[in-house]
Amino acid sequence: MSPHQNLSALLRARTPLLIVESAAEHQVVDGFRHAISQSLRPLYRWSITDGLVRLDMDMDGDPPPPDTTALLEAIKRHAEPGIYLLLDFMPYLRYPMALRMLREIVLRSGVAEHTLVLVAPRVELPEDLQPHATRFELPLPGAEAIAAMLREEAFRYSREHGRRVEVDAEAARAIVRNLRGLVLEDARRIARKLIQDDGALTVGDLPALAQAKHRLLDRNGLLHFEYETAAFADVAGLARLKRWVSQRRAAFIGARQPVRLDPPKGVLLLGVQGCGKSLAAKAIAGGFGVPLVRLDIGTLYNKYHGETERNLREALRNAELLAPCVLWIDEIEKGLAGDDNDAGVSRRVLGYLLTWMAERKAAVFLVATANQVDRLPAELLRKGRFDEVFFVDLPDAATREQIFAIHLRRRALRGEDFDLPALAAASEGYSGAEIEQVVVAALYAAVAEDTAPAQRHLLESIAATRPLSVLMAEPVAALRAWARERTVPAD
Repeated sequence: MSPHQNLSALLRARTPLLIVESAAEHQVVDGFRHAISQSLRPLYRWSITDGLVRLDMDMDGDPPPPDTTALLEAIKRHAEPGIYLLLDFMPYLRYPMALRMLREIVLRSGVAEHTLVLVAPRVELPEDLQPHATRFELPLPGAEAIAAMLREEAFRYSREHGRRVEVDAEAARAIVRNLRGLVLEDARRIARKLIQDDGALTVGDLPALAQAKHRLLDRNGLLHFEYETAAFADVAGLARLKRWVSQRRAAFIGARQPVRLDPPKGVLLLGVQGCGKSLAAKAIAGGFGVPLVRLDIGTLYNKYHGETERNLREALRNAELLAPCVLWIDEIEKGLAGDDNDAGVSRRVLGYLLTWMAERKAAVFLVATANQVDRLPAELLRKGRFDEVFFVDLPDAATREQIFAIHLRRRALRGEDFDLPALAAASEGYSGAEIEQVVVAALYAAVAEDTAPAQRHLLESIAATRPLSVLMAEPVAALRAWARERTVPAD
């Protein structure tokens, strides 16, 4: 059954209270106009500025004043069952009189079987009304509607500027795909800006589109858009992980394949701190060629009952609307390892996350990173939750050479001017993050001496550093031993 048919069914069933969360009021009104053709009931719209207006035909008699008490009294007096779209009505439910009158209408206490529809970008109902409310989501525009809108905006630009819009066909298809999940008005504003910037639609417009879409969807700041996603070339080692991602890229982005392949769903990256799990998450997004959004699971938690779960639902829904994308949950164990004092919130969060992982249909690739495997719930590690569990270990000598070369090059130094094998040998047991700090400290030492950075500065910096594998030798050794038989090496 289509969303329009669902709405018609709800109206024919005389549902007393509908909740529609949407900022696109015109789309909501149009949806109800379409639905009443099968319900044969009058349709009204109310706002505090315009008062009560009948939408399907002229209204008999004078409309009531726009204040809420007069509105609700008028609805109660109407003998003919009607449908009333109440725009931004929630602030008035704080008043006992308005709340009581609305409840009487919803409970049909001596009144006709009206349907009240609360419409706003966000609807938070009083507890008294929640048992009587039914939430409904209007359908978002599909690919055909967005493609038609894109053509309209291209023609508009051509009329205004006297020249055609340069369109890359493959880029246009990608733009249509990435604009899905937005209401048509928001999609139109983004498309118009992309065209007006340079009179063209190209692959170069995709990063700006992803950023604009993220800003529209994540108004609560639950998801963080990562503007810089690393290329695989910027990540030393991790050869097995890189090969795994490359093999699955085409299936994830929906490219044609000779056989039907299930799209990949996600990976769990375990490892020693500082060994590149976060960089690997960024590189996975770069390898797939899609946006990366990071969910700090700790920010979801709220002291009010039910708000934490609501925040998670909203964050995951926004990630789906950003699809295709990579969703990165960093240090996932910190958000799921609850205790007896959290009133079961962490268990409910885990349960909802596991359900979403199993049932999601959108192209959202989940990358979860963790440092402390003993704090991860067993349910999360069960086979099938993730496509694969990779272990990011301390880098070997060859990888350490690459890491030194990368960080020297980023600071305008040539790796050829240094003895990289000697540096790799001296830094055994160092993580990638620790090697970066070795380079930083060596540069500070060279500047203090007013001389060019040299091999000895790096060696002295290595000698002055105690890596985590030494400071926390027992926990690191235990983690590596645990992972040896249970995970796939990323390198």
